[in-house]
Amino acid sequence: MNDKPAHLAQGEKAEQKALQYLQGQGLAIVGQNYRCKQGEIDLIMRDADFLVFVEVRYRKNSHYGSALETITQKKQSRIIAATQHYLVNNKLSGQSVRFDVVAMTGDNQLNWVKNAFQVNF
Repeated sequence: MNDKPAHLAQGEKAEQKALQYLQGQGLAIVGQNYRCKQGEIDLIMRDADFLVFVEVRYRKNSHYGSALETITQKKQSRIIAATQHYLVNNKLSGQSVRFDVVAMTGDNQLNWVKNAFQVNF
């Protein structure tokens, strides 16, 4: 029996939907739900020469802000730190990376933002 809280189950559902969408756009899955003390990366994908780190955000509605608006500077910093951890642990220094966001709402709207934010390692 799956006793996950509703918001976690919805988050997993959103990640699966994002994964299927991105695969349909030609990206290949490398990893999913990479966790370290710095943070978590929802999806890691390959798009040509880029290793793409994808943050998936879901909001039932936008009454309190859109899913994209939840990617704060603090959240970006955690994603970047987790990415650095991933690259070091997998001996991928020098790899071209990109940070994408897939934002979804309860009405099944999906918004893929390529290069949502940038960083120089």
